[in-house]
Amino acid sequence: MRVVRTVAQLREALEYMRQGGHTPIGFVPTMGYLHEGHASLLRRAGEMSSTVVMSIFVNPLQFGPNEDFASYPRDEVRDLELAEREGADIVFIPSVEEMYPQPIRTKVSVSSLTTQLCGASRPGHFDGVTTVVSKLFNIVQPDYAFFGLKDAQQVAVLRRMVSDLNMNVEIIACPIVRENDGLALSSRNVYLSAQERSQALVLSRSLQSVRQAMEEGKVRTVDDARNLLVSVISSSPLAVIDYAEILTFPELETLDGSSLLTDADGEIIMALAVKFGRTRLIDNNVFIPKEAHALV
Repeated sequence: MRVVRTVAQLREALEYMRQGGHTPIGFVPTMGYLHEGHASLLRRAGEMSSTVVMSIFVNPLQFGPNEDFASYPRDEVRDLELAEREGADIVFIPSVEEMYPQPIRTKVSVSSLTTQLCGASRPGHFDGVTTVVSKLFNIVQPDYAFFGLKDAQQVAVLRRMVSDLNMNVEIIACPIVRENDGLALSSRNVYLSAQERSQALVLSRSLQSVRQAMEEGKVRTVDDARNLLVSVISSSPLAVIDYAEILTFPELETLDGSSLLTDADGEIIMALAVKFGRTRLIDNNVFIPKEAHALV
């Protein structure tokens, strides 16, 4: 495994791999503090690619002024051990100065998809994501890029960016990886106290409750499903709901609250953002309502 820290070094390493026929190239962009979710992305990249590139970069553009950029967890030694164990060929770890050597005047912005969910709660966040990912795509020029569905909105936004701008890369969405008790893996889980972590299990429980109620025919409308989500989450005393929404996916369009879930064409997303103390966690479930057994 080769570790590079400059754009020039990365391009040189990738050119060597391409000349040696080590293609296709799979790319896993991360902000580090890696966990099993990231490991699953690397494994999927290894299955589909001859060369696997991972980037580790905490991108300041996607953090708001009162968010946790300075305190975001970092552990390069541990990250590199995981990356090597999971088969990464090249790890790109640039500094902020390397990625943004001068004040950036050009940004990439995806409209509409970024006004809902985390886009509404974190203004400018997705402009930071799409800008840095487009830079990384231009640098790496991968055939495939791998992202976890825990941030399903990010997947939808990046797929639209790639489509609209004719980028020659395929976005591969990979399943959410969870702890045995159901908590979705996140680098921010380290912030949780023992009590907060215990109560955070309400996120996956609320999603499961709605799916089960749908399958049993107890929940039929969008409002019914949303109300049940909120009710289950609110049973946790420490939970402060940012949003609990049900939208079309990947368009992220609002559904009429009185409409039957089975009237939705294609997939929908139940998406949550909830704070436990200082820690904001997200979770979701993407599915096709017409496949819920009791509602077919």
